Parts: sequence; C-alpha cells; structure tokens
Amino acid sequence: MEIEIMNTRTWTKRLLNAAAVLALAAPALVPAIAQTSGESEVRMRKVEAEVAALQRAVFPGTDGRFFPQLQSAQPATAQPGSPASTPNSDMLARMDALEGQIARLTAQVEEDHNRIEKLDARLGALDGAAKTAVKTGASTAPAATPAAASSTDSNLAAMGAAPKPVPAAAGTKPVPKPAPVSSDAAARRVAAVRAVARPKTRDAGDDEYSYGYRLWEAKFYPESEQQLKMFLQKYPKHPRTSYARNLLGRDYLEDNNAREAAGWFLQNYKLEPVGDRAPDSLLYLAEAMRQLGDAKRGCVAVKQFASTFPAEAAGRLKGQYAATSTGLKCN
Repeated sequence: MEIEIMNTRTWTKRLLNAAAVLALAAPALVPAIAQTSGESEVRMRKVEAEVAALQRAVFPGTDGRFFPQLQSAQPATAQPGSPASTPNSDMLARMDALEGQIARLTAQVEEDHNRIEKLDARLGALDGAAKTAVKTGASTAPAATPAAASSTDSNLAAMGAAPKPVPAAAGTKPVPKPAPVSSDAAARRVAAVRAVARPKTRDAGDDEYSYGYRLWEAKFYPESEQQLKMFLQKYPKHPRTSYARNLLGRDYLEDNNAREAAGWFLQNYKLEPVGDRAPDSLLYLAEAMRQLGDAKRGCVAVKQFASTFPAEAAGRLKGQYAATSTGLKCN
C-alpha cells in the first residue's frame, strides 16, 4: 500500500506541474494565431503531443476506462453549401479541446490527492491501533457474537463463553514463559519462516489461509497465529473461516497454551455451528479441557459432539472421538 501511495504521489506531482504549465501556455497561444499558420500549427501539435504523452504515461490503455486519450483535432467534413472554416477557427477549436483536457487532468489530480489523504489517514489509524494493542497487551481474539437459540444452549453455557479464559482446575500449572532467544537463533528462525513458500492462486483469501496452514505445518506456531488472525480480519466472510479458527486453536494447543486454544475452539463452534471444522473444534475443545484439568467440561464437549455430529463420530473423526473420550474417562 505504501508503494502505491508513493507512486500515486509521484504522478500527482507531475500532473500538477504539467497542468500548471499547460494552463499558463494555453493563453499564450492566442497571439500565436496572428503569426504564420505554419508556426502556429507546429506549436499546437507540440502541445497536443505533450498532453497525449502525459495521459498515456499516467493512464495507460486506449479503452477509455480512465478518460479518453487526447486526439488531434480533425477538420470537419464540409457540408455542401456551407462556408469553409478558417485557420483561426480551427486553431481556436483545438485550443478549446486542450483547455478541456487540462481541466479533466486537474480534476483527476484533485481526486488522487483526496484518495492519498484518505489512505494516509487509514494507515495512521491502523498504526495507532497496533501500537495501542502492543502497549496494552490486549487480546487479539475477536469477540464472539451470540449464537442462535437452539437445544445446545445449555451445553454451551456449561462449557463457558469464548473467548474468555476457561478457569483451570486447582493445582494446574501456569503456562511457562518461553526462554529468551539469542539474536543468531532469531535470525535463523526469520530466515526459515521466509523460506516457507506463499501460495499464489486466483483466490487471495485462500492463499492467506494456506500460508498460515503451511506455517503451522512447519511448526512456526506464533507466526501461523499472526497470519491466521490477519486472514480472519481481512476476509471475515471467506469459506475458510471455520478452518482458520480451528487451526488457530490448534496453534495454541500445540504451543502449550490450552487456555487460549479453548477460547478459539469454542468460538469457532458458536460462530459457525455447522461449519466445516465445527466438529473438530468440539473434540479439540474437549482435549484442551483435559489439559486444563477440567474433565467435566471436556465431557460436555464430547457429548455435544456425539449428539450433533453422529456421522463424523462414526466416520472421519472416529479415532479422535474414541481417544478423547477415553482420555477424559467420560461415562
């Protein structure tokens, strides 16, 4: 976005300079009419060529999507019985065309200037929000919206509301803070993360999610978390949102942060109860509860999974369902 703003500013500056020069030059063409027609023709063609070149550089293409390219004035076909036009009238018509073109260029410059100001304001707001979040340490998990009333409300209430932290059982050990990383190790990690290829397809949203998945697959969990949160913020209606929230929970779960993982799993099920990864999130929520020492809530999640997704319990997730139930010792 910053490159786009710099390019737009460069062309805006050039347009303003060109428009100012042409605006000053246009009145000077009137006395030139009194000179020889050959000299006036040369000067007029030169100005027309400069304006046309300027338009082609800033607004490429000839299909008129931006505004039509400047065309040299063509002598009108004389109708029988009509008087022939004079050189002076032809010159004045071409000057009118130049003045109109300069006016359109100036209007476009003003629009670009306003767009740049809006982009600057948006960048400033985003930068300020990011700095505030860093200072306050606010959670980046989006707030959950109320789920539709259904027969599962009592079970969801028993499991808690996402993404508030799920209370741990007494005696549960807090998540240890990561040890400091040396500069050499950090540099190697940055290089390794950059080596993970970004997919490039026609679906930009799917590319962003897939890149987060590749980071997770390479066990770069913090980087994957950041990427997936960015995807959810940028593409909140994308078909991959259920996948992204579930994978975020798995990022935290595998990064030894079961408390944060539980919030994402529960939120994914509540926001998209029939989403592609809703059944997975219920089973992973049960596993997160087990790691937090809360077998009761874990069993609630397992029972909710079995009653809501019987086909998954007997098919794709059969093994995970059995292992999770056994680990929690649910009746």
